[in-house]
Order: sequence, then C-alpha cells, then structure tokens
Amino acid sequence: MELDDLSAFVAVASAKGFREAARISGVSASGLSEALRRLETRLNTRLLHRSTRSISLTEAGARLYERIGPSLAEIGAALDSVQALTDEPAGALKLNVPANVARTVLPGILPGFLGAHPHIRVEVTVEDSFVDILASGADAGIRYEERLEQDMIAVPIGPREQRLLTAAAPSYFAARGRPAHPRDLVHHNCMRLRFASGAIATWEFEKDGEVLRFDPPGSLLIQPGSACDLLVEAAVSGLGIVCLFEDWLAPHLRSGALESVLEDWTPPFSGPMLYYSGRRQIPPPLRAFIDFTRSISG
Repeated sequence: MELDDLSAFVAVASAKGFREAARISGVSASGLSEALRRLETRLNTRLLHRSTRSISLTEAGARLYERIGPSLAEIGAALDSVQALTDEPAGALKLNVPANVARTVLPGILPGFLGAHPHIRVEVTVEDSFVDILASGADAGIRYEERLEQDMIAVPIGPREQRLLTAAAPSYFAARGRPAHPRDLVHHNCMRLRFASGAIATWEFEKDGEVLRFDPPGSLLIQPGSACDLLVEAAVSGLGIVCLFEDWLAPHLRSGALESVLEDWTPPFSGPMLYYSGRRQIPPPLRAFIDFTRSISG
C-alpha cells in the first residue's frame, strides 16, 4: 500500500479538512481526495464521513489514524536521520503551540533559527487545548508545565518567568471604580476566554499563600488565538476588564491606554517548555531547533 496515500489520509484527518490539509502539505485538495479514494478502495471500507462543510473519521478511520499516525512520524524521523549525515539539517519541523507562545515567544526565535538553517521549513499549528503531539503529527509541542504530556522530554524555551495581568482602560475605572481585591471583580464587567472545549478560563489570584479562583461575570467571551486582539481592543475602548499575559498588554500599558490592577495578587509563574517524545529518535530539524534555543538563552 502506497505510503503517500496513507500520508494523505493522516494529513486530512489531522487538519480535519481537505483544504487545510492541502495548505499544510503542499498537495492539492483534489490530489488528497484521489489518494483517499484509492486507500478506501484498497481497504474496501470508508475511512471518512464527508459533507459539504466538514469531514469526520469513521470508526475504521479513527482506528487507522490512531495506529499509523505515530508510525508515519517514525518513518519521517528515520528519513530525517539520514539527512543528519550531512553538514546541514534539512526538512520540516512541525510545532504545536498555544496562541500566547505563537505571539510572544516564537517571533523572537524563529527568524534567527530559519536564518541559521535555510534548509529547514517550520510548520506551526496554534492550539490552546491539550494535544497528543505524536498522534497530531507534530515533532514537538510547547506548553506550560501544568499542561505537559506524560513521558515527554521537556526543555525551557523563551522567558523563564511570565505572568498574567488584570487591566482596563482609565475611562472604565473612572466610571466603575478600581477593584482593590479580587473579590471586587464580581461587581465588574470581566471579559474572558472560552477554550475550544467549551470551558471558560477561570481567573486565579495568589498572595501570601492564599489562592483565589473566580468566574466573574462579563459581557464578552473570546476563544484564545488571534481573537485575543479583539479582547484587548475592547478593553482599550473602556468596555471592561481583561486578564491576559503581560506581553499581550505591555504596549497598551506603556501608552497609558490600559492600567493594571491587583498586581500584588498576580505573581510570576514558570515560562513555557518545549517538549517531545523520548521514545523516538530526534529528527535533525528538531535537534537543530533545541540547540538553537539553548544557544540564545545563554
């Protein structure tokens, strides 16, 4: 059975659509569709439920995807290991990262890395939910310590400390008052994040060993990602209070468009970690990326 057809199936299943799979893989949507048709014909079973708007895996498709996703990743790693015999690593490096890392960490790393390794192509998938990086086809992921998968090797990447800040526009505080304690947030309009799972991010505060968690009321919910810009702009306009990474808010804090509150209740936490499986050989592009991030972190 042709590996290209199996790869096409994994690409479409991972991307949850032919158009996105075509964009990521560089193979046309029609080419992917033909590969899927050949594979289903050989197996004499349907692997995907197709509609005009979406696709989903059949039971047989889900079972096949679960088994061959890691296997194809191993084949890719074996091919990459051959390229490691050359002086310059080459090939694709696939990273799965949360939105904050894509916005505030990778811009300080990728330009220098790609400049130093012109034969490597980096593919970044932005997801804030928990992800099985092997099944997703990624070489590595970046998450915070509490979200790391088990049995993974983790190395620091980016800033070693970060923190969340709670902030709003001066006009909002002039109209509604400034919260002096986290419990005061129940009387404010708190604009929040809703993850793809449907869960709404809880606001957490800590001071002198006391930890408080709140689900304050608010008129705006945003799914993490580029839409966080809308959350920030809504705060700048005076709509309400946001709680986001300091890096996202920093330009507006410096300009005075936003003012932070409750800073003594928002201590820093450990920065992100690059993690990858210890059960497979490290592909040369990933090894080069690990070495580069270590070199720039001193």
